[in-house]
Parts: sequence; structure tokens; C-alpha cells
Amino acid sequence: MEPIAAPRPLAALLACLVAVAAHAGGVPTLDVIEVTANADDLIGEAATASEGTVTASQLENRPLLRPAEVLEAVPGLVISQHSGDGKANQYYLRGFNLDHGTDFATSLLGMPMNMPTHAHGQGYSDLQFLIPELVDRMQYRKGPYAADVGDFATAGSASIDYFRRVDAPFADVTVGAGGYRRGLMAGSKPAGDGNLLYALEWTQNDGPWTLAENLGKLNGLLRVSQGSKDNGWSVAAMAYQAQWSSTDQVPQRAIDAGLISRFGNLDPSDGGKTHRYSLSGEWSERGGDAWTRANAYVMDYRLDLWSNFTFCTLGCDPGPGDQFEQADRRKVYGLNAARTWYGDWGGRAAEFTLGLQSRYDDIGNVGLYTTTARQRWGTISQDRVTEGSVAVYGESQVQWVEKFRSIVGLREDVYRFDVASDTAQNSGKANASIASPKISLIFGPWDKTEYYANYGYGFHSNDARGVTVKLNPDFRDPAFGTAVAAATPLVRAKGAELGVRSALVPQLQTSLALWRLDLASELVFAGDAGTTAPSFPSRRSGVEWANYWTPTAQVTVDADFADSRARYTTIDNGVPGNYIPGSIEKTASLGATYDDHAKWSGGMRLRYFGPRPLIEDDSVRSPASTLVNLRIGYRIDKHAKLALDVLNLGDARVSDIDYYYASQLRGEASPVDDIHTHPAEPRTLRLTLHLSY
Repeated sequence: MEPIAAPRPLAALLACLVAVAAHAGGVPTLDVIEVTANADDLIGEAATASEGTVTASQLENRPLLRPAEVLEAVPGLVISQHSGDGKANQYYLRGFNLDHGTDFATSLLGMPMNMPTHAHGQGYSDLQFLIPELVDRMQYRKGPYAADVGDFATAGSASIDYFRRVDAPFADVTVGAGGYRRGLMAGSKPAGDGNLLYALEWTQNDGPWTLAENLGKLNGLLRVSQGSKDNGWSVAAMAYQAQWSSTDQVPQRAIDAGLISRFGNLDPSDGGKTHRYSLSGEWSERGGDAWTRANAYVMDYRLDLWSNFTFCTLGCDPGPGDQFEQADRRKVYGLNAARTWYGDWGGRAAEFTLGLQSRYDDIGNVGLYTTTARQRWGTISQDRVTEGSVAVYGESQVQWVEKFRSIVGLREDVYRFDVASDTAQNSGKANASIASPKISLIFGPWDKTEYYANYGYGFHSNDARGVTVKLNPDFRDPAFGTAVAAATPLVRAKGAELGVRSALVPQLQTSLALWRLDLASELVFAGDAGTTAPSFPSRRSGVEWANYWTPTAQVTVDADFADSRARYTTIDNGVPGNYIPGSIEKTASLGATYDDHAKWSGGMRLRYFGPRPLIEDDSVRSPASTLVNLRIGYRIDKHAKLALDVLNLGDARVSDIDYYYASQLRGEASPVDDIHTHPAEPRTLRLTLHLSY
């Protein structure tokens, strides 16, 4: 693989990092950051049974294959991958195959990660640049019950914050199977009355694939801050770029026939490259009677992704094959502000919040091209899009009596879509707005137990190109050039939940939630185009049970279970059933960590990922998978620590992802319906040397 050439934004950041490291006194080393907080006891604070906070101490001894797996600390959430590790992960939660982020909103340092009108899928959320060692805390919420989250948050949301400072500079060096190599240096130093946090990460990986992944990743952060998250400010500059070759999902029949191995590929030119540069700022001031906060951000984003999911439907011998390129070039701007007033309303404790959120995506090009070995030979669509949104929300919380409080919210979102397409008939402008009322009733606590009833409306936006489309632009499709119906700009969601949270048993926190979610239009993955498209209305319901236990100061145990049911509520006559392909049904996880705060530490996690329907009549299903990951840490002295990760400890031969659709191999006369699978990585060892001073 060619070495990564650092563009100007990243080169500037790297130069700053080198200068900071030199000024700090040579090569930085690491001391363990002591974080004593456990999972927050949210009784008296939470609005639902299904929200929570994940702290740094919960992640410290958690074995991770990929950065985004920090999200698996959210009970019931599963992370997988169907392509190279430079591409956004696949997410599953509450009966959803969320594709790359649709219906689950993520943010970092106040910046939204989900990309609307994205080349590869609506709501695309790429967290490959996340640095797990810097995560201070992650707050998650499920369901559309909070007024301050809007687009893509129907199933839930997660807000991630980095540390503002670390106790000591650190350096990690990791080596592992498949040519895995990672270096991370980070530290902080005083800057005026505040702190400067710096970090630089470099990763190379080939993986277990027949085609070496050749992943190259470079990632940097500078953050200047003063005070705390509630009373203070911060400014952060981040720069990330990556390139890779990918082994995408392949048809099971190709493996069964011996054409390729489980880790083989059918198009060695698949892969991608991406970058993300951002500058963001946050400010907050909290006093006895009010809390005011604001944040702003600007991002520069690029993705070029080459995929081949159907192989030879356009012919291979001769013929160009089915590879296509998805290109995305955009700049994103945002400004948010909110103020909360604390007071007394008729002798009752009350608080009221008023907030404003705005975002503008200037998408210079979102394109879909036919390619062979990454060389373009046709243009399916090439559009310039601007998409802007403004939201105003209000939320009031009143403690009516000692054992009862309510939270009532209302949110109004307004969108503007403007598409300039290379197919003139598909150009156009559209406006849309949607109101989302919400209510939460909280009873208790009695015997350290609190009860919740929640009801709320939410939404997800659709791709702007689908909002203005009039003619089918895909010349590969027999219906090319025919009229198509435009998508609804903003799709309504409606959720309800009953729950309980208890700390009655000493050292044990447990929560149980029964939930339901109705969606006016599903977004489903289209294998031949590699994008998501609107589909039928749906209903999901389920139960979640989460537990966090700290029997001793050295040991923590967490366990959660989720069972979901997902069905279309309306279908066309030509659809064989009402199951939603890829929808998650059962998940479970069990984890334990140990840290004697002297020599030994470690963690072990088991994750069960249940079977899923792959077709609407449920006649084809994905098998279940169970993975176990292990981490063992040994402190050599106060300046050095070794950690061994054993990922997929049992070397389970299971899949990371399964789809069911038609593809055509060389020599086949016509497309064949088949399971297309991407295997979980085999047993993988990684050794990390952790240095500090």
C-alpha cells in the first residue's frame, strides 16, 4: 500500500503535536488514568429505564476489536462489519439493522456523526477515528423521548465526550496477528488557566483476509479547555484519514464450491479512502438558578468507496463487472445553544429548558459511478446538494409531589433540501417540517426503586435525492428512465416505554424496560446499489434487562439481555411476508472485569448475537453467533504495563453479517438468490506495551 500523504490540515496538526511533545520533555509515556467512578446511579435523575452513562473505568479493561465497539457498552447494541475497517461499522439495536447508523444518532464533543444524504447510506456514522483511551464518558438514551435529540434518534442516541486532561502523558505500542500495528501517544499540559490535550494515533492492519486489507490510519487531536463540562469551555481540532482494501460480503455458494475461502474475495480492487477534519468549540456556565451552554462546529469530510456486491450481472467475460464507486464531498456547519432555568413553580421544584439547534450540509458532490478496478466508466448520478435544518425545542420538568415528577417536551424541526442533479428532471427544492411532542412520568423512588412511563414522537430524514427524484437514473435497471415516486422528506416515528430501575440489592443496579416503536417508513439496504431506500411502515416491540454489579472494589460484572420483534405493518402484494430483513431479535452480553490496582487487571466479555430473518417470509435466516473476548493486564512497575487481548477466544467460525439477495458469479447464466456473508475474524492476539511517567 502506498504511504499516506498527510494533507495540509493533518500536517499542521502533526507539527503541533510534535512541538507539544518536545516541549513536554521528550517521548511521552503513560501512567494509568485512575477513574474511580462506576456506572452512575441515575435514580432521581433519569427520565427512562433505558438510559445510562458509561464511564472511563468501565471501558479501561474492555477488550476491543474495533474503536466503535465502545458502543457495545450500551445494553442491547451490537457492532459488526461487512467490509474493510476504514468503513463505518454496522449497528444493531431494538429490532433494527441500523445499517451504518440510520435511526441511531451519535455525537462526539457535541458534533453529530450521522451524515444525511450520504453516498453510502442515510445517516452514515463513521466512528473509526474514535480513540477509546480518551473517552471520558458516554451518555446513551433509547427511544424518541428526549426533546434535545432529533434526526436519526428513533432507536436511540449516544453522546461521547473525551477527557479534558489526563493525569500523565502516555504512549501505547500494540502489535498483533494479521500485521496489526498501532501506536498512540497522548498527554496534557497546562495552557494558561486551562489545559491542552494532545493525541496522535497511527494504525496499520492487514487482517486475516486472503486479500491484505492494507489499512492505513492516521488520527490526531488537539483540545484546549478550561474548567469543566458544566462550567467551562473547550476548543478541539481533529484530523483523520484512512485508506484500505476491503473484503466485502461474498455469496455462500462461492465458499461452498471452493472458489474462495471463508476469508476470500471476488473483487480485489474493492476498498476506499476517507478523511475527516473538524474544528469545534463548546461553552457552558452553570449556576444556582440557570445553566447556559452552546457549541459550534465545522467539518470537512470526504469518502471514496469502491464496492462490488453482485459481481457479474453486467457481465465479466466479457463485460465490466458490477463494481461501483460512491463518492461524497461535503462541508458541515452547525451551531447549537440551550438554556435551562431552575426555580419554584407554585411551591414545586421545576426546571425549564429552551434550545436551538442548526445544521447545514454543503455537499459539493454525492455521486454513484460504475467502475472496473476503480476506474470509472459510467455515471449513474452526480448531484450537488445543500441541506439545512433548524430545530427549536422546549422541555419542562416538575416535581409535583415527593414521589412523582414529569418531563414534558416539544420539538419542531424545519428542513430545506436543494438538489442540483446531472439528470435535470431530478433537480429540485423541497421544504419540510415536523413536530415531536414527548412526555415522561417518573414515580418513586420507593425502596431505592423508580418507575417510568414514556411516550414520544421522533423522526428520521430521507436522502435529499430521494425527496426530489422524478426519473430512475440507474441505467443498470430495466426501469431506467421511468417515473419514480419521491420519498417523504421527514418520516414519523412514535414510541412508548414502561420501565423500572432499582438499586435495592446492595452493589447491584438493575433496569427493565418494555418498549414499542412505530415507524412510518422503513429504510432498508439495497445490495445492488449499496444504499438505503425507503420501504414499508413497521412496528417493533421488545423487552430489555440490564444489570451492573460491583461485589468488591476489584470486581465488576455486567449482564444484559434484549428480545425484540420487528414486523412491517403494511406490505405490497408482491412481498412474501412481513418480517423485516436483518432485524435483530435476541442479544445478550455478559462481562466481568478485575483490577487489584497493583499488579493484575483484566476483563472477559461474552456476546450473543441471535439469528435474524434475511427475507420477508422468514424462510432464510442468519445463524446465531457467540463471541468471547479476553484482556489480561500486568503492571511491570509504575511506569510500564503489558496487556494481552485475545479476541474471539474460542475461535468461533461465525459470521459478522449476513444478507440475502441475488448475485451472479463468473460462469453463471443468471443471478442467483443466496446468503452473502462476511465472517467474524478468527482468534486474534494483540499485545500492548503501556508506558508512563
